Amino acid sequence: MLDYSVTEARAWAREKFVGAAAVTHPSFTADFSQLNEDAIRHDVLRLKEMGYTGTLLVAEVNITPEENARMAAIAREAAGPDFGLFFHAIYGTLEQNIEAAKLATKSGVDRALLAYPASFWPTSFDEVFDYTKRFTEETQLATMLFPLPAWGFERIHPAGMPVDFVRRVIDELPNIVAIKAEQGYPGIPGLMEMYHHFRDEVVISSPIEADTIPLMSQLNLQYSATANTNWMGDYYPRVFDMARNGQWEEAMKLYWQVTPARAANNTVSATSTPGTNMISRTQWKYQEWLAGYNGGALRPPATKLPDRFMKQLRASLEASGLYVTDSPDEEFVHGRVPARAPKVSIGA
Repeated sequence: MLDYSVTEARAWAREKFVGAAAVTHPSFTADFSQLNEDAIRHDVLRLKEMGYTGTLLVAEVNITPEENARMAAIAREAAGPDFGLFFHAIYGTLEQNIEAAKLATKSGVDRALLAYPASFWPTSFDEVFDYTKRFTEETQLATMLFPLPAWGFERIHPAGMPVDFVRRVIDELPNIVAIKAEQGYPGIPGLMEMYHHFRDEVVISSPIEADTIPLMSQLNLQYSATANTNWMGDYYPRVFDMARNGQWEEAMKLYWQVTPARAANNTVSATSTPGTNMISRTQWKYQEWLAGYNGGALRPPATKLPDRFMKQLRASLEASGLYVTDSPDEEFVHGRVPARAPKVSIGA
């Protein structure tokens, strides 16, 4: 049950969208037939321990809407009422995303990250607007708009989501409460443009760690969501809070300290699935495992992470002075938290 109305959503988000939000991938039993609920609980509790204020429940993997809703229920029970849970609107069609969002909302999500699936191929911004409008109106979730080159909207306009389109969205859709501004990624033009035009109306989220901390010398950012930063332990929530609270110079000292980890992440991400506009979720899951999260193989079809990349990522954490597990890499695919066997009734 949402504790805000559509018309209250922006004020609610201004209060609640604070700090750093990470990502949480599903974990499964060894035969992939069920969720590993204890592992999901472990991961959410570790995020809270590290100082994160919320997480995206990643659906860009082989997980059903019903399983995603169960994952939301587990996360909400573990994290409590004040931890932000994003629904990941990346199922195959608009209708599927709406239905999955409704299930997840009943189970505890309180916000959404609006993605656009591969089946959606608009040729005008009217079509993009109509998609966005239907999702927000039918789910009523406080929704973060996500301009990103991966959607392919640059065929309509070079910015992907230009200012006049975003202006229309903000004017007409009151539960668009934030912008995860990545137009022109890996550059910063989208972030700077969205901040310039819309920072007083909606929350501007800068998710890219490499950009966010330096830019906070000039930008008054309250939220950084959602990205693969949890693999660096408590570093990112800590330096984000420092930069927000008058300790930017101290934050930058830590920023430079983790340069080896940042560089390795960028290198592996750029070479593991080149030219696909896809995130290697196995890479992110392995990185999380290095940092004490469950890890574990994802359901097929899932990318594989070559051993040479594993070694590079592990060494980069060590070089950055960040926590890294001493467990051997072969344990990653099994996960850190065993799944409990299902209860069987006597006489069944």
